[in-house]
Amino acid sequence: MSESNDGEGSRLTRRHLLAGGAVVAAGATAVAVAGDEYHLVVTDLASGDPFLELAVSEGDGVVLAYTHSVEKTPVRDVYVVEGEALRMERTEFSSFGAGLPTDGVYRIEDGYAVDSDERFTELTVAPSDVAGHELVVDGERHDLTDAEGSVAITVEAGSFLSGASLGAGMSSSATDRAGSGGP
Repeated sequence: MSESNDGEGSRLTRRHLLAGGAVVAAGATAVAVAGDEYHLVVTDLASGDPFLELAVSEGDGVVLAYTHSVEKTPVRDVYVVEGEALRMERTEFSSFGAGLPTDGVYRIEDGYAVDSDERFTELTVAPSDVAGHELVVDGERHDLTDAEGSVAITVEAGSFLSGASLGAGMSSSATDRAGSGGP
């Protein structure tokens, strides 16, 4: 290799560096996009099998809706997907009763709410027919009472587990997405 040239070699090197930098930047973008892909998994704790699996993204809302067992009024625990965790934003309810918050409560259109900022890597819920526990994701309601017992709700990075055994709580649209490897 000659040390003297007309500058073409250094320009070619710069072009390669610029092109290489663009490829690296595009690769980093692809990794960032893939990194925002999550799935919400509801595991039946009695069997250990996935009961429900849904595609979610960073910032998506997830609602655990149920009827208060004493007051017989609706309660909604509102969460937001933050990485591999659920951050509780608020609890909404229409009457006061056992186990419902009393501090920091404010009025909303349909009753009351209290804000929260707790993060959960796992939520354990004991669904019951009396409370009618449902998970609401992207406007779709998913009945949790068909589980054999308590369920664990988690958020996992990546696409769906292909070939996962999914229980009765799986909606047909979610089953189609899970079986195809993604949304």
